Amino acid sequence: MSYWTIFGVAGAAVLGAALVFGPDWDLPPADTEQVGYRGTGMFVSRDHEKQVALREANQVPEAPWEADPEGDRAGEIYENVQVLGHLSDDQFNQFMAAITEWISPEEGCTYCHSEDGNFAWDGMYTKVVSRRMIQMTQAINEDWQAHVGNVGVTCYTCHKGNHIPQNVWWLDDDPEPAGGALGYRAGQNVVGEFVGRTSMPQNALADYLLNDMEIRVHSDTALPTGVNTATTKETESTWALMMHMSESLGANCLTCHNSRAFNSWDESPPQRVTAWHGIRMARDINNDYMVGLTPVFPENRLGPEGDVLKVGCATCHNGVQKPLYGVSMLQDYVDALAEKTDTGVPDFESFVPNETEVLAPARSSRLESFGQKETEVAAQ
Repeated sequence: MSYWTIFGVAGAAVLGAALVFGPDWDLPPADTEQVGYRGTGMFVSRDHEKQVALREANQVPEAPWEADPEGDRAGEIYENVQVLGHLSDDQFNQFMAAITEWISPEEGCTYCHSEDGNFAWDGMYTKVVSRRMIQMTQAINEDWQAHVGNVGVTCYTCHKGNHIPQNVWWLDDDPEPAGGALGYRAGQNVVGEFVGRTSMPQNALADYLLNDMEIRVHSDTALPTGVNTATTKETESTWALMMHMSESLGANCLTCHNSRAFNSWDESPPQRVTAWHGIRMARDINNDYMVGLTPVFPENRLGPEGDVLKVGCATCHNGVQKPLYGVSMLQDYVDALAEKTDTGVPDFESFVPNETEVLAPARSSRLESFGQKETEVAAQ
């Protein structure tokens, strides 16, 4: 068989593959945005159809009504209002109506409250978690304006009508490695669920968004000097984090970095500083709010390794550079969510849920997609 015959057969195979798999590829048209000086290659290309779908999925709901800030305080009217007692009666009910639509539009109030009408009861884990999540949202809006700005966040920013935000992460040790020294793979060489489905270290998010491992491992010299002791593994973990951020925001490296000097802060776009604060905000949220809630959640609300579901960049961003495309919902709930209500950290270890209520909420589609591993854990 001649060279050209072989080449023709190979070409036909490639064409056939294109015809079979083509519909799954990202095809034109693409939206291209210049984010740096001309000639530097600093631009972002996005699939046009995906952008249209994201626009539809990130529509901001209107407030149920415009609340009256005057009148008696909710803490004076209702029992056991620990976080929102400073709101007026109308503000309190407006926020309760909104949070119901944001998190449990089908179940309504009974997702967090007893069906017998005892709204003061704290026996349902969903109510205990919701109270802590309101405090977390308040802390984000007050302490992390360097990242969220005046736009702020609400419960809807992450939940968008779901019990559990669709983009969360947990410790991913699946599949189990083979026994012995030959089975040690350092969390690599598998498809990592939360690292862009690559073979990078599969729990890299835990290194940076739960722990504070050094992210910048780039050397300033071509040859080793002994100053930078980072290895290829640390470098790959950093890549995994960057891919997570890129996919979470629907952006590329050049959104935060200069193409001619990735390591230079002075020559980087301002978004790099915003991202720096965002990494630390996610770490703060996970350590100060999410991890402490671990004893409260039932098994079907934990990851396969028994850890609490945690926050990443995608949790708020949901595929767009600015959550909800930068549209603020905070102005309608500013008294509820703009400032912290500091009541201290509850003793969650002593929480004893009502067994008949605790497993009532349906599992999120995100956990269901995890598959057999979750089923095995829930059965233990």
